[in-house]
Amino acid sequence: MNDSAIGDVIRAAAFAADKHRDQRRKDHAASPYINHPLAVASELTRHGIVDPITIQAALLHDTVEDTETSPEELVEQFGERVASVVMEVTDDKSLPKAERKRLQILHAPEISDRAKLVKLGDKICNARDVSSNPPADWSHDRRREYLEWTREVVDGCRGVYAELEASFDELTLGALADLE
Repeated sequence: MNDSAIGDVIRAAAFAADKHRDQRRKDHAASPYINHPLAVASELTRHGIVDPITIQAALLHDTVEDTETSPEELVEQFGERVASVVMEVTDDKSLPKAERKRLQILHAPEISDRAKLVKLGDKICNARDVSSNPPADWSHDRRREYLEWTREVVDGCRGVYAELEASFDELTLGALADLE
């Protein structure tokens, strides 16, 4: 990455940190929400993905869905390409949760490769959290159902980056075995 791209990535991290500043994860420790987008970006870079647009989108992937951020604000701040990737992985929160989950499965094969990378990183991090630091009120059955659903979403993203897919498979197979 060149200096300009590094600056763009840092700006995206700072923007996401500001937007998520008052949010907490649902784990036992109620960890700061920003840890999640940072983990997604870190997961991607750990696997050699350093495309600045993809990393910015990873950092920003929950801003429209979970904060007061508008798509237009992302375009203004980070450009159309970054905003487009974010919007491809953004759920419509006006829909019931079951419908949003169903649509993620249906849409996964149709999204861009950059969006698939963000989706893979997101599902790896979420699966890791559900297996090692789940929400306090989640039963083993709920955790298993979530991991099986993530597998369906990831199946729609296959073919974009084998190393990430293998990482997801290894993580979820182990997590599901632990829940048996």
